[in-house]
Amino acid sequence: MTEERTSLFEDESDVLAEEEPLNNKFAIASRMIQDLKYRLEQLERLLMSQAETVDENLFIELRHEGGMMRASSAQDRMLEGVFNGEHMVGEDGQIYHVPANYASKSKLVEGDLLKLTIVDGGRFLFKQKGPMERERCVGTLVYDEQLQTWKVVANGLKYRVLPASVSFYHGQAGDEVAILVPKSTPSRWAAIEHLIKQELGMEN
Repeated sequence: MTEERTSLFEDESDVLAEEEPLNNKFAIASRMIQDLKYRLEQLERLLMSQAETVDENLFIELRHEGGMMRASSAQDRMLEGVFNGEHMVGEDGQIYHVPANYASKSKLVEGDLLKLTIVDGGRFLFKQKGPMERERCVGTLVYDEQLQTWKVVANGLKYRVLPASVSFYHGQAGDEVAILVPKSTPSRWAAIEHLIKQELGMEN
């Protein structure tokens, strides 16, 4: 039993983790293509309709943010992308930093579609647009001393988790945790749903 625990970071799941990103890239690309097709169809219907033209400097989009209704100005830049477990891969091919606290509290998983608004001054505003179908798993929280990363071992696989999530739930190595992962696509990352404190018999 001791040998099995010391080999957590040397077993076959590490090899699988290296092969999974390629498949995951195809899954993410396919999801983005589907979303682009949908938007193109919407644009085509708009062009064929008798919709009235509007002034671009007027109201573009109204959405609910932080309990307030905010009108985006024409100077705001908007784009969409896919969450890769840590950052957003934009439709322009660029990588955009997603605040760890936002990703943790929103329980984002790999493949989630995000909408990014870059407002005047360069501030980023993220909004979850298309969540992936999720699957809940239960595993054990472990800390990789060599790589200095947190992982959850579940169903024979190891998933990386954001340190901010571990800190938020006051997690410790050995804690039993419930995580969320994409249901139909492989993933290297997981979102912590909650921790199960075995010694207290309670859930956080």
